[in-house]
Amino acid sequence: MQRLWNALHYSLAGLHAAFTCEDAFRQEALLAALLIPASFFLPVNGVGRALMIASVLLVLIVELLNSAIEAVVDRISLDRHPLSKRAKDIGSAAVFLSLANVLITWICILFG
Repeated sequence: MQRLWNALHYSLAGLHAAFTCEDAFRQEALLAALLIPASFFLPVNGVGRALMIASVLLVLIVELLNSAIEAVVDRISLDRHPLSKRAKDIGSAAVFLSLANVLITWICILFG
């Protein structure tokens, strides 16, 4: 039980750090705070709603991982290096694809 309790505290600390230090995470959290409740007012079935909510939560998950990658790269060195740029660009691409996934999912469910 102690391990679970500690894990909860680490997770909450990570969410707090992301929310206070990462502008993109705050913006995406605001998007989630708008879209998730909105999904309950749209005429979709339970599976459609679950997919809509999951696609939004996926953006937050990917952004957390991207922010972690950026923090590790910056911790190693602030010098410009092609591998550092590649790691950050790939993380950014993952966030972009997760945002595209939200758009595609919501369009398919609402208009499909």
